[in-house]
Amino acid sequence: MKWIRERDALIAQTLAFVQSVTSRKDDVLQPETPASGPAVAVEIVTVEAVEVEPPQASLPPRPAPLLPRTSGDFRSEMQARIANFRKHQERFEREREEYCAATLTKLRAAIRDASGPPAEK
Repeated sequence: MKWIRERDALIAQTLAFVQSVTSRKDDVLQPETPASGPAVAVEIVTVEAVEVEPPQASLPPRPAPLLPRTSGDFRSEMQARIANFRKHQERFEREREEYCAATLTKLRAAIRDASGPPAEK
């Protein structure tokens, strides 16, 4: 598996770089004694970079341009959208008013029922 060799080569190069920076190269390269742990073998593999040209991707066809709208079409569409928006707003307002009226009716009925007839002394 080629990628395993490339990975090991990268690890070896990184280890060599770290050792050169920290100047502890001698300590790391010496095999460990059996008392301190197993010895680690490092294999250095040369990796060559190969330039590969990207494949020529064909562009998707462009969509046909939209036909320009005439001012009458735009105006009539905007008027229709505004009228539709107003209808929705009126419906929402009507539903809010109905809900509020129903809630107040229930509240008033609950207050009347809770108070009951006045207690006689």
